Amino acid sequence: MSNRLAVFDCDGTLVDSQHSICTAMTLAFEGEKLAVPDRTTILSVVGLSLPLAIARLLPEAEADFHDHLSESYKRAFQQMRRDNAVSEPLYPGIAELIRQLDADGWLLGVATGKSDRGLNLCLSHHGIHAHFVTLQTADRHPSKPHPSMLLTAMADAGAVPETTVMIGDTSYDIDMALNAGTRALGVGWGYHPPADLIAAGAHGVAMDSDELNAHIRAA
Repeated sequence: MSNRLAVFDCDGTLVDSQHSICTAMTLAFEGEKLAVPDRTTILSVVGLSLPLAIARLLPEAEADFHDHLSESYKRAFQQMRRDNAVSEPLYPGIAELIRQLDADGWLLGVATGKSDRGLNLCLSHHGIHAHFVTLQTADRHPSKPHPSMLLTAMADAGAVPETTVMIGDTSYDIDMALNAGTRALGVGWGYHPPADLIAAGAHGVAMDSDELNAHIRAA
């Protein structure tokens, strides 16, 4: 029998990084003397790879400028890390859920628009890095909703779509799961409204970590 694999998005699913993301995006736009998108608009693109997220926020600009602004965002975020100003707290119950699933024989992974460095720092900071057997980031894959990250996670873990579940807070996560043929679970505490996740085809939306635990184990 193939391994049971639960793959989590990071921003908006494991951790609440909205303050840091919005601050870095504001600094990047202000550095170019551009009008800063409102908070809701910035959060709506969280989960996409950075150049694609920038393109959604600034569709009238050329691709080269999207790349330029992406680099500005990265520099702003890196400076915030040096200043100890990055805030990425775990959502309530997430650490316990991760430990329980691991102890019960689930293999765990992450598929995120973060960079390798950013993801490793985040997971290590919270003491949960060792629970994950596969970490897939925007550094090595096309942006969600392309299934590449999830397909690679399954290959790493020796899992198949029938024994895999993708958990995320955005429609991009749900679309990626469906594109890869896996179950798709949404969380209601992130950056896209639960109704959007249901509309995208989520097999369920959890409103807290206990409900998410039950959904994951339901198959």
